[in-house]
Amino acid sequence: MLSREGTHGPVVHALNQTARDRGIHAGDRVVDAQAIHPDLHIEPADLRGDELLMQRLVHWARRWCPWTALDAGDGLVLDVTGAVHLFGGAEALLRDICQRFAMQGLSARVAMAPTRGAGRALARFGPALSRCGPGDVSIALAPLPVAALGLSADTARLLHRLGLKTIGDLAQVPRVSMMRRFANLAATDNPLILLDQALGRAAEPLNAPPDPQHFIARARLAEPVMDPTPYMAALSADLCHALAQAEQGARQLRLTIYRIDGESLSVSRATARASRDPAHLVRLFDDQLSGVDPGFGFDLITLEALRAEPLARVQSELDGKRNADADMAGLLDRLTARLGKERVSWPVSAQTHMPERVAGRVAALEHAPGDMVRPPRERPVRLLLPPEEVQVIYAVPDGPPSQFRWRRVVYKTARFQGPERIAPEWWRDRPGTRLRDYYKVEVADGRRFWVYREGLPDDRRGGTPRWFLHGLFA
Repeated sequence: MLSREGTHGPVVHALNQTARDRGIHAGDRVVDAQAIHPDLHIEPADLRGDELLMQRLVHWARRWCPWTALDAGDGLVLDVTGAVHLFGGAEALLRDICQRFAMQGLSARVAMAPTRGAGRALARFGPALSRCGPGDVSIALAPLPVAALGLSADTARLLHRLGLKTIGDLAQVPRVSMMRRFANLAATDNPLILLDQALGRAAEPLNAPPDPQHFIARARLAEPVMDPTPYMAALSADLCHALAQAEQGARQLRLTIYRIDGESLSVSRATARASRDPAHLVRLFDDQLSGVDPGFGFDLITLEALRAEPLARVQSELDGKRNADADMAGLLDRLTARLGKERVSWPVSAQTHMPERVAGRVAALEHAPGDMVRPPRERPVRLLLPPEEVQVIYAVPDGPPSQFRWRRVVYKTARFQGPERIAPEWWRDRPGTRLRDYYKVEVADGRRFWVYREGLPDDRRGGTPRWFLHGLFA
């Protein structure tokens, strides 16, 4: 069983047939289900992964027809008008759809109907594999619950209170009285409008997303060769020309070499920013082609942009100056190609008050320097991680230490600035974590330290407050 966050805690997101047989439904609170069935195995749902999978399935389903779209986030709708005969009829097409999904490790409930609304209702609330003709729509939909029309939970609950539990009950009610009651509802939640669309009385067009653009350049060779380097310039130029026509730039590239023995070798590269400079793209593969094992030779080379981003045409500067941003991006690309993505990184700052959690590093190809978050206050140039405890010889009440010992050396405070109080982050820190009062302390020889007192004498979260040195100022 899968769970997701709800208004009042985790709720059931998806479940298998065994859980359904126990009376558990999607939307139930997890704590309630576990109280009745302690042996339930619950995992958090990957909502983003499910969304990406459905988006891929939308385009994968175009093996059966050119018009496919997502339906309600967890279903697919296909307009197979004119394509049924290509698969040997409706029954053969439905069986092929079930078999293809089973080959992908997925189970599917499929239905075919003259209208989109009828097909959705039969697939979700009818038999696992159902089909109805143009003259059988009203008969097939009559025993289904009103929720099969795609109504919201509130509207379906209202219809149940009125005694209208099935689509057949709704179809028999006089329309005049129903229209007055539901006149203020949106068209996507109006039961009469949805009923008309399901019965074919109103149009429900299918808005299919366009096919994703695929940019690839190929070099087909008449005879096997051993070195791909001479063909890289032409491949890169062809790919960049295709990208320029679509005003796109490559962010991720893959070079694939196909050997005559059936084996293939691939090398992937990424760029810090969208690019369609042929010379720059060729340089990204300079150090990788020398180690490629050609075997008995290869006769096909492909260079494709796995990921592309919009990149408008830009006129060169009239003063002839170079673009510093483009030069920096090109340097990052070459360093990453030579050293690896994990070795080329930017320093970044996170949105947090705790100093030890602010600093971090991310891959330079994934984040631009402008993504860095600057701390709101002055911070030391060097932080000690973890902070080092100091022995306070004498402390001013509610102030900094007058003298303290750090690493066997005694320092006397000449001047100070503070305090800056930093409270624990309750959503992340453990209960009982004590607050901190930070001071910028300058000692007699001019050095400046960043020290803090952990806790207060009367905070009831521990014993005597402790002092730590956390950083050194320039």
